[in-house]
Amino acid sequence: MIPAYHLYTGADGDSHVTRGYLSETALVKADAIHFKETPAHSSLDWHDAPTTQYVITLSGTLEFTTRGGETFIIRPGDVLVAMDTTGSGHTWRLIDDQPWKRAYILFPPGADPQFTSL
Repeated sequence: MIPAYHLYTGADGDSHVTRGYLSETALVKADAIHFKETPAHSSLDWHDAPTTQYVITLSGTLEFTTRGGETFIIRPGDVLVAMDTTGSGHTWRLIDDQPWKRAYILFPPGADPQFTSL
């Protein structure tokens, strides 16, 4: 099992987070992968995920917050399954002295990212 966080839009229109895992054996069709680096001490105000995607953190430690006050920490090696493509969104901020290096793996509409809640 690969530990992961699932960020999704609930029936209330707010983003929520659930801890769980990804299957090690399931194949998930992806449309694209791209990499990004953001300088240390950066942050991003309220936003939604642009599409359903895995966000795999390679360096940097971040704190994510939802409008409802849920917070969680992403560390290098963690996988975020970002599916809150509508609603009130989330913020993030880097909380260490490292840049945030990550890989985005984008899925086609309707793809099942194979996330299982704990």
